[in-house]
Amino acid sequence: MDTAVQKGHPKGLYLLFMTEMWERFSYYGMRAIFVLYMVKMLAFDDAKASEIYGSYTGLVYLTPLLGGYLSDRFLGNRRSIEIGGVLMAIGQFLMFFSASSSGGMAITLMWIGLTSLIIGNGFFKPNISTMVGQLYPQGDRRVDAAFTIFYMGINLGAFFSPLVCGTLAEKVDFKWGFLAAGIGMVIGLITFIAQKNKLLVDQDNNPIGMPTKPFGITQIGVVLAAIAVIFFFMNFKTMFNSDLDIIGYLIYGAMIVMPLIILTDKSLTKDERDRIMVIFILAFFVIFFWGAFEQAGASLTIFADRQTDRNLFGWEMPASYFQSVNPLAIILLAPLFSSLWLNLGNRGKEPSSPKKMAIGLALVSLGYVVIAFAVYGLGIADKVSMFWLIALYVIHTMGELCLSPIGLSMVSKLSPIRFSSLLMGTWFLANAAANKFAGTLSALIPGGGENGEAAKTTSLLGFEIANLFDFFMVFIVMCGVAAAILFVLSRWLEKRMHGIN
Repeated sequence: MDTAVQKGHPKGLYLLFMTEMWERFSYYGMRAIFVLYMVKMLAFDDAKASEIYGSYTGLVYLTPLLGGYLSDRFLGNRRSIEIGGVLMAIGQFLMFFSASSSGGMAITLMWIGLTSLIIGNGFFKPNISTMVGQLYPQGDRRVDAAFTIFYMGINLGAFFSPLVCGTLAEKVDFKWGFLAAGIGMVIGLITFIAQKNKLLVDQDNNPIGMPTKPFGITQIGVVLAAIAVIFFFMNFKTMFNSDLDIIGYLIYGAMIVMPLIILTDKSLTKDERDRIMVIFILAFFVIFFWGAFEQAGASLTIFADRQTDRNLFGWEMPASYFQSVNPLAIILLAPLFSSLWLNLGNRGKEPSSPKKMAIGLALVSLGYVVIAFAVYGLGIADKVSMFWLIALYVIHTMGELCLSPIGLSMVSKLSPIRFSSLLMGTWFLANAAANKFAGTLSALIPGGGENGEAAKTTSLLGFEIANLFDFFMVFIVMCGVAAAILFVLSRWLEKRMHGIN
């Protein structure tokens, strides 16, 4: 039977959908309240909270390199997902204990919890994404649609989590928000373990994601060493009273080193090397996309908390609720985009992956045009209608649907099978750089702090940022220029994909 024209999807896709949904509930629930927790409960200023947020989310996307390597060489996808799920559940419960404590103990528990979350995500994230592609035979046209469905699972969890965790955190106590995130991770882990043997099989009913070699004491030592190193990096500034951004050097350095290591592998054919080069070039451009998009968890959350009118019929909506707008829009729009790509493909007019990603960058720039218009002339004590911020998130969602699921599918299709998890981890390395970059940019937000400090002015590359309009202009220009350059390069990149779109 020609699998390329089969209809429907394997049942394993829906198990991965549910597992990822609960894991994303856990991650985005914590993310929605993390900056607010640091500013309101730990009394960190905006810049420090933004930098920690960027370091945490950056390392979350860096550790998939370790998880991808150990999965490809030893663990297999299934066991990696289980290890990652356990570590992330532990991390969320440690955040609960952090929010239940005070002073230095609260901060110490936060660092340990973040370390566990970072390492756990490294095992979980690249492996569950890789398994989606393994459910289908080579060349199956359903893969793009499968990743879009999978992406809906991500966003279903991401939609509910700010509502649940945000309500508990902002209306009751932050510790209950973190506890709810931990419970979500446990549910996802149990779901995966209960159904994996039955549903995670390929088209010939052979199990996928199985271990390749025994996981011995050496590999356990690597994991424990990674935990120690991440904890050290997270605490470096405090331990040595230093301003040196060692995490930034680590992440940006890895962005240079990893492509060199992979591209110099002697087993690669010319076509394989060309395709991998396309992955790395596009990964560079997505740094600008996610650097702007990930302001949602940092500067845009601060903006929602302080300068957005959140009153609805006398009730003040939690600031974290705005982070549900993006996943809700994805749930509603993803089927439309999936249908759009299929229809354009049937007529031979579907844009290539590089062109889709250029469109995504242009849309995120447009979102900031909308919010910049809203804040033009805004005083530090003034507030804007929540509908401006909602409009930004909806436009950004359309950009995300042009870029993120397309990128995941592209990596799955362009990667040689022996490098699949490692290259997926490398793709997430671009997200690591972007999230770290997002924290750095978020720290530039001008204005008062949580306790009403006087307005401050920041600058970037000589450009003075005196108000929110100036701040949002940074993202308009950055993403607009990146979109234009990528669109010009797209034809050259298409030739080096050698027939894979």
